[in-house]
Amino acid sequence: MPVISMFYGLIVSMYFLDNKRHKLPHIHIRFGEKEAVFSIPDGEMLEGSLPGNKVKLALAWIELHQEELMANWQLAVTGNPIYPIEPLR
Repeated sequence: MPVISMFYGLIVSMYFLDNKRHKLPHIHIRFGEKEAVFSIPDGEMLEGSLPGNKVKLALAWIELHQEELMANWQLAVTGNPIYPIEPLR
């Protein structure tokens, strides 16, 4: 599971060939022992949990990098290498 960004303790990952379970573009975000799955198109939390302030950071980052995330998703679902994305600053 490649890490595509890290900021404020959040670790953002995208799995290769991971379009079967959630059936839509998504990312996995970890913070400590917590993990959540977010839809890329709308930022909806599909599964898991994160502390409230970390959810806000994650949603802001998803909104800022939606085009890059979708481009990476297209690469990942076909098994191609994906690219790092700038962290939230």
